[in-house]
Amino acid sequence: MSTSQLTSLPTYSSTSTSRLKYLYSDFSLQKHSNPLSYSSNIEWWRRTLEDVIRKGSLSHRMGQSPARSERLILHASGAALSEDFRLEGVGKPLSLPTIITELCEHKAFFPLSEFLSASTSVYDPGWLPFRIASYVVGKPLWWALQQLNIVSNEEDALGHAGYGDQWKKVKGDYVVLSLVEQAADAIIQRQRDKTTGSLADPLYSLDSFRREFANQAFDDVMLSDLDVEVLIKFLERDRKVLVIQKEVMKFVETGGAQSRDITPVDEGLLEIKTALTKLQAQIDGLQKQIDRRSQQVSVALRQKRKEVALSHLRTKKQLEDLLSKRVNSLDTLQFTLHRVEASAGDVEIIKSYESSTATLRAILAHPSLQRERIDDTMDALASANADAKEIDDVIRMGVVMTQAEAGIDDSDLEEELKRLVAAAEQENAEKVKVERQRLEDEGHKAIQERLVSKALRAPSDTMNKGEVLTDDEIEPISEPLAQ
Repeated sequence: MSTSQLTSLPTYSSTSTSRLKYLYSDFSLQKHSNPLSYSSNIEWWRRTLEDVIRKGSLSHRMGQSPARSERLILHASGAALSEDFRLEGVGKPLSLPTIITELCEHKAFFPLSEFLSASTSVYDPGWLPFRIASYVVGKPLWWALQQLNIVSNEEDALGHAGYGDQWKKVKGDYVVLSLVEQAADAIIQRQRDKTTGSLADPLYSLDSFRREFANQAFDDVMLSDLDVEVLIKFLERDRKVLVIQKEVMKFVETGGAQSRDITPVDEGLLEIKTALTKLQAQIDGLQKQIDRRSQQVSVALRQKRKEVALSHLRTKKQLEDLLSKRVNSLDTLQFTLHRVEASAGDVEIIKSYESSTATLRAILAHPSLQRERIDDTMDALASANADAKEIDDVIRMGVVMTQAEAGIDDSDLEEELKRLVAAAEQENAEKVKVERQRLEDEGHKAIQERLVSKALRAPSDTMNKGEVLTDDEIEPISEPLAQ
């Protein structure tokens, strides 16, 4: 990769030169002396390697074009991989073997051959024998076995080995789990979006799977055949959304009621679906040939080459006849597919009816629903209701008798309540009347005070223009003004 390609990566563009020099140094021996910094360095390289692999920037080492390179697999070809990351002014990374080993230990990378051949899920802890042994046997005992040379410490061996020897231990191809997970999520969502309810929708052959999903994992990226093989294995074994039998692949919902078996009906539907796809491709090809012959006829006529135009026209006519036959065959196959799906759907409906009938009969066979048991239960319920009514009547009668013995008459109580309500209304009316009278008196008083205010002045002929009387010169009004 060029310097510009490296510096355009998100991890490089956000990292200073001094930090890059540290990341490119040999920090393999810092795992125990400075574990925090060591983990930070490993995480930085994990994100960098994922970006580089997803972009296909390492494809030139394999002689591939970026458009067809692996996007889920790291090809650790040896020390040459370090040269791909050589950066001007920084050099080449010296800890790549350690980084690959560490990412394998943390289940971020998996050896390709083991990934494809393993029967257990990658999420199974059995993928990490060294870690399992270290925890099961125990650190002290494991250390003692190392001292006795019964077991070897691969970390120390890798850390103290020469650079070339380190690459010999990690050279190979590795599946990048995070990229596989992203691609699997995109493909599962694509399958859900395109499902129309047809029984043929979840069925694929290897070729049809490649055509449908190879360009759906990442934007503007075409997965290679090896990527597709890895992805199919992951969907089948780890995500359990794909069932494979011979050449038939079938998407299933995890935890759903859908059958996980490949039935003869599935095989027949896939054959019809494959035939329809091939027939549609033939029709499209024939139509393109007809269009090209039409153009050739027009060109020949403009050039006044009558015989050539007639030859093209004759070929066009033959192609149109063949196209008509292929279209009729396509219609027949589509009709057959619909009939097969309808019949298969009828089978499922009948199975549902049978299951519902069996369930209903099982419920009706319960001892509680036998006719004699129901009659006895209903009679007992009627008797219980009669007893309850009798008890309620007795209680009501007791209440009436208690009130009669206490000499309480309901009519007297109602009369007393009416008198209390009338008294309360009268009291409220009196309060309203008193409040209204008080407000009227206060209003008259305020008017009287304004009329006798000292601010009122009587005009005088003896006053000069602009002269104002003093308080001593004003005579008070001896009588109130008439209302």
